[in-house]
Amino acid sequence: MARANKATAVAELTEHFRDSNAAVLTEYRGLTVAQLKTLRRSLGSTVTYAVVKNTLTKIAAKDAGITGVDDLLAGPSAIAFVKGDAVEAAKAIREFAKDNAALVIKGGIMDGKPLSAADIQKIADLESREVLLSKLAGAMKRSEEARLNSSHTDISRMPSSA
Repeated sequence: MARANKATAVAELTEHFRDSNAAVLTEYRGLTVAQLKTLRRSLGSTVTYAVVKNTLTKIAAKDAGITGVDDLLAGPSAIAFVKGDAVEAAKAIREFAKDNAALVIKGGIMDGKPLSAADIQKIADLESREVLLSKLAGAMKRSEEARLNSSHTDISRMPSSA
């Protein structure tokens, strides 16, 4: 790879690190091009899955202020840069890895903090943002209804002035 191409690649990776709220590092050894294409489609439009060169990625991570990824960058590496819901991306990667044992989750980064492979699994176990927000809204509604019902009960118990 020519020096100009390397500089461009580092700049693109740095931009991905800066623009993403999470990144999941994987090893793709043994996956076919068709399987990688299937994985990219399953991740959706808010995730960019890129096969990366380890040395250039280390430089880009450093330039972006990201620490803790150097140890994860060994062997054939690819990164899912997540600009949307990190939970949904982690779930999609985990599901793909279940069906394709060649995909190995190495770890990741979320909000600038390094994550282990186990951390990524825990994130994948969470419910999506939309589900959590709807549960919160439901709990708030039930709480408000309970408060209104108790107020109504208190008023009905008041003695009438006859």
